[in-house]
Amino acid sequence: MPSFYVENFGCRAARADGEAVSARLRAEGLAELAVSEADVVVVNTCSVTAEADRDARAFVRKTRRINPEAKVVVTGCYAQRAPQELATLEGVAAVVGNSHKGLVPEIVKEIAQKMERGQEHSPLISPASLLAVSSSAQIWADDRFAHSYIEDAQVMPGLQTRPNLKIQEGCGNRCTFCVIPTTRGASRSLAAAKVLAQVRGFVAAGGKELVLSGINLGRWGRDLPENRSLAGLVREILSETGLPRLRLSSIEPMDWTPELIALMRDFGGSNLARHAHLPLQSGSDSVLRRMHRRYRPWHYQQKVAALLDAAGPELALGADVMVGFPGESEAEFRETYDFVASLPFAYLHLFPFSPRPGTRGWELHRQSPVAAQAVTERMTALRDLAAGKSLSFRSTFLGRTLPAITLHTPAQLAAQGRTSALTGNYLPVEVAGSFPANKLLDVSIQGSDVAGTLLGVIDIGMATEATANYVLQ
Repeated sequence: MPSFYVENFGCRAARADGEAVSARLRAEGLAELAVSEADVVVVNTCSVTAEADRDARAFVRKTRRINPEAKVVVTGCYAQRAPQELATLEGVAAVVGNSHKGLVPEIVKEIAQKMERGQEHSPLISPASLLAVSSSAQIWADDRFAHSYIEDAQVMPGLQTRPNLKIQEGCGNRCTFCVIPTTRGASRSLAAAKVLAQVRGFVAAGGKELVLSGINLGRWGRDLPENRSLAGLVREILSETGLPRLRLSSIEPMDWTPELIALMRDFGGSNLARHAHLPLQSGSDSVLRRMHRRYRPWHYQQKVAALLDAAGPELALGADVMVGFPGESEAEFRETYDFVASLPFAYLHLFPFSPRPGTRGWELHRQSPVAAQAVTERMTALRDLAAGKSLSFRSTFLGRTLPAITLHTPAQLAAQGRTSALTGNYLPVEVAGSFPANKLLDVSIQGSDVAGTLLGVIDIGMATEATANYVLQ
């Protein structure tokens, strides 16, 4: 039987792409094996930083070492940005940009089948869609993005207990540091009927928590003929599909409309997760202006206040923060530090600025780079601040009961008689007892370990009969 393996890098939307590729290939009858055994290895790349590029290249080389007979298909943002560069790597049979990602399952299937028959993998499908051949690798990538969606793979609970449903692709913003408009194209929305069909199919398959994701999720629906809003779609999902829990992935600050925030008041704590991720990037007004971000620090603060008012103190607030943007002075960094310190963040995603070819930030970095030592020191300061905020947020739930979903538990933890779970407000917790993945439980938080991980037990008084049976076993 032809076989495959998919390795995902990057954001939730990219992972959703990889999950869709895997689902399509399984449906076509291909076996999903370990990277060391698969006929075809798909590397689904990110390119938001130079480090992301390096990680992808390193994985291709690793694949070549542990499975020299495998054919490698590289897709994702790096494949869109620099396809010729990837095509020169040893073992790469095809490079498929985001513009043609919908063809990846078909390309992988054909390569695997021809390997099984002992045939050369060239030529592959759709010669008219083939853009170039570099060495032994074939390249699909252009700027039309006509084949970018993988729409027909039903999202299912499985290896991912909480799978991502990507409903929006591309971005029309022009932040000076970001390569995404080049690697993903303009904003495009999945039709509402298809979104609702996916959610209902997920519920019918026994799914409990679904994550709505997109490259610029808050812009969903604005390009559709009926000019829909994300808030309207989410309300429809929560009211009409029977989905036990919906979680929203990252949404830009200015896309948190009053209607979307109101959903936290109406459904937060029931079937909408009390969790909001608002990319910040910087708390300095002057830096945000150089970044061409569409909000100011006080705008951000107003959105956070409105969300907390709607969802209450259980809301897990997260943000992305960039350090070392070109020209960032010590005073501007201090503005960011103080701004972050003033808000009740549950966690932060911190990363240093990485100049991306083709962006305005590339030229700004050439003109006004921030010293590496300063970036390191600033990253350390923010990490310490973020760690303290995370610990403070987690500690407020000691002795309380929180809704949670069980995850696939690592063998080492299962051997200790504990189960991995995630609370509705995005807190990892280890639950005493052995439970299968994809179960909704009410967990009484009893304490934390030395690493700060929350420890809990099932609240028997709130458990369903089925859950109580698991406890008694």
